[in-house]
Parts: sequence; structure tokens; C-alpha cells
Amino acid sequence: MNLETVLEVKHYTDNLFWFKTTKSEAWKEKNFQPGEFTMIGMGDEKLTRAYSIANSPQDNYLEFLSIKVEDGPLTSRLKNIKVDDKIEVTTKPIGTLLLRNLDPEPCINDKGRLWLISTGTGLAPFLSIARHYEAYDYYKEIIITHTCRTNDELVFRPELEKFGAKVWQSVTRESPTGDAHQGRITEAISSGSLFDALELKQRWFDIKYDRIMICGNIDFNNEIRDMLEAKGWEHGTMRSPGHFVQEKAFVG
Repeated sequence: MNLETVLEVKHYTDNLFWFKTTKSEAWKEKNFQPGEFTMIGMGDEKLTRAYSIANSPQDNYLEFLSIKVEDGPLTSRLKNIKVDDKIEVTTKPIGTLLLRNLDPEPCINDKGRLWLISTGTGLAPFLSIARHYEAYDYYKEIIITHTCRTNDELVFRPELEKFGAKVWQSVTRESPTGDAHQGRITEAISSGSLFDALELKQRWFDIKYDRIMICGNIDFNNEIRDMLEAKGWEHGTMRSPGHFVQEKAFVG
């Protein structure tokens, strides 16, 4: 494990916070790729958790999103970090949410659309991807969906739109505010309201032009995967790029 220094901390709600750390010299030897995660700890080698890196690899710092789990072995301590505190961050990033794991055919036709579908802190790897130039070089359009329980958990929209991504947000436990919508993303996909809201002519994903990344809790990941596989979409891997990928190791 490598020690990093906390630079900033922001608490959005009683359940969600963000923090930034240094990016030490050890990262220069092997930087991360957009979409990868690493392990974070606080002094106990047996108590580490996977955290997707939320910033671009070109930045000279690291960012993370975290939930606060009541009595959680790690987050009950991590949520109390302050500027100048030290935390452990491994310098061996891994993950499946990589552009190379997606079939590049839509990019070749210059009509590719990349969907980054998330719930909760599953937004983190997509922040990294959407803040980096590579995705925009490959895809004509980047669309990020983010579903949370409350409006205050819907974070980073202005910045993502500034980078050039389209953003669709929804909440499930209170009435939406601003440009947010009501309900689960799976319902919006099934009904077609997602595509209406984004002013797209299609009523479902187009396997010829669309590629999809999924990150959220296990049930959400599996539900989206099942929806796609039922229509013939194939899961991509490093050995065999496909139509969609999901991060099985991340369940934020």
C-alpha cells in the first residue's frame, strides 16, 4: 500500500462524500486508465475496499466518491478524514470499465454513442472516463445516466456537461428538482422515456451504434445486464470486446 495525503474533503449528504488526495511518485511508473479502480485502506492490510478513481489520469491528484455505511469497518473511519490525513492507496489499478473492452465498430462508422449508466457512487469511474479526452476521440456522443435516492446525491452534472457529455439524472425516494427525473433508470429504459428526455429518435438502445458501460449496486448491474443479453447484446472482456461491460468488483 502507498500512503497518500488528503487534500480536500466534501460531504454532500449524510450518506455521500468526496475526497481528493495527492498522487505520489509511485503513480508515475504505472498510471491508471480511465474507468479503473484501486484499493483504499487505513492502516489495516486486511481491511481494504475497492474504490473507482474519479479523476482523469492526466491529473496530478486522485479523487474518490464514497458512501457512508453505518458501522462499516472502513467507511465509519474513512468518513472522518480531514485535510493532511494519510490514507493507503494501492498503485495497482484494475477494472473492466475500459474502452478497449467494447466492440469499436460504431467508432469506425463515426456514429458511436457511449452510454455510462450508473447508480450511487457507481458514477465515479464514469467521471474519470468523461473527464478524459480519449472517450471523445472515439465516440461522437457521451451520455451519462445517474440514479440516486435523493437530489443532493446527484453530483457533478455541470462539470460533466462542460466537458461535453449529456447527463440524465433521476431520484427514487423524493420528488425530483431541477432537470432530474423520477424513478429508476431501468423503468426509463423500458418505457422509452429516457430516449424521449434526451430527444433521441430511438426507443431503445441500438446495438449497431450504441455501446454501454454499467456501474452500480449488484442488483442494478444484473438487471441492466439481463435486459441487454435478452436482446442479444454480448458482454465485453479484454480477450473479446463486446457491446457492453459492467464492473463486477464495484458495488457502490
